[in-house]
Formats: sequence, C-alpha cells, structure tokens
Amino acid sequence: MFKLFKILARGAAAQAEEELFDRHALLVLDQQIRETRASLERSKLALATAIAGDRAEARRLAEVTARGSDLEDRAVAALSGGREDLATEAADAIAELESEAESIRAARLRFGTEIGRLRHVVADATRRQAELERGRRIAAAAEAVRRLGAAAPTSDRATLREAEATLERLRRNQSEAADLEEARTEIEPGQDIKDRLEREGFGAKSRPNAADILARLKSKVATATA
Repeated sequence: MFKLFKILARGAAAQAEEELFDRHALLVLDQQIRETRASLERSKLALATAIAGDRAEARRLAEVTARGSDLEDRAVAALSGGREDLATEAADAIAELESEAESIRAARLRFGTEIGRLRHVVADATRRQAELERGRRIAAAAEAVRRLGAAAPTSDRATLREAEATLERLRRNQSEAADLEEARTEIEPGQDIKDRLEREGFGAKSRPNAADILARLKSKVATATA
C-alpha cells in the first residue's frame, strides 16, 4: 500500500509539473530564447576572435618572411665582399626566422580549422535561432487567440456575429442621422428655390459643375495652342 502511495505521489507531482509548464510555456520559451541568443553571441565572439588571431598571425608571418628575405640578401652581399663571418651570423638568424615562420604556418593551419568549425556552428545556430524566434512569434499569437477564446464562458462572451451586428446597427444609425441632417438642410426657407435659380444660371454659383470645368480646360488648351 505504501508503495502505491509513493507511485501516486510521484504521478501527481509529475502531472502538476506538466500542467505548470503548460501554463507558463511561453514564459519558459522566452527565457530559453534569451539564453540561446546569448550563447549564439558568445559563439560569434569566439569566431571573431579566431579570425582576428589568424589575421594577426598572417601579418606576423609576412614580417618574419620579409626580415628573412632581407637578411638573406645582406648575407649574400657579405659573402661577395669576403665577410663570411657576418654571413654565418646572418645564416643563424635566417634559420631562426624560418623556424619561427614554420611555427606561424602551423598556428594558422590550426586557426583555419577552428575558424571553419566555428563558421559552421555559428551559421547553423543563427538559422535555428531565427526559426526559433519566428516560431515564438507564431506561438505567442496562437496563445493570445487561445486565451481570448478561454477568457470567459460562452454564455458571458460576445461573439463575432454579435459584434458585427452592433457595428452594422451603429453604421445604419449614423447613415440615418446623416440623411436626416441633409433633409433638414433641404427644407430650410428658400433653399429649394435658391437651388433651382442656381441651376437656371441666375446668380452666383455655390458649387462648381462639369460644364464650367470643361470650359476652363478648353480655355487653357486654346491659350497653350496660341
């Protein structure tokens, strides 16, 4: 019996943990994304450091090679001038420089291998991070919709159809109010005869019409042609 209670307790704890995780999954995901983003930035920094180190070694190799080449030219000149003692010292220095150059080349090979590996890691992590953040935005939108749907019981929640009906009623009332205002304007004392007189060409026009605009356009064409 005691063993059964232990199993039930573990089961209840596991279920509670899963339910807690489900309720806060978006919050957990946000924190995980922050941590993976920080890890990606560290990887990018490591790659940049390796590239900078390789470039420094390349400059050092060029300097060592140039010094060795210069010493070799001078040693040849010393031999031609009968100074084998100086040429021997130069040969020792050239040997050290060539040994140093070999060490630098070996270091650059190691840098090249590490840079290639880091480039692959960073490229893959960047792609996966972008997919993760896109997925997070989609999940957040879906979660917002889910919470909106679960915010209240169906009996207490306005439906889209009800909201659309309210909007339509509001628009209808506004349209009716506009029609009423227009009708009131039309029945103002003298308004009807004023409009008729204006249409017949008596008195100043209160609004432009197509005939006047066409006449103006023709006048502009005539002026431009002249």
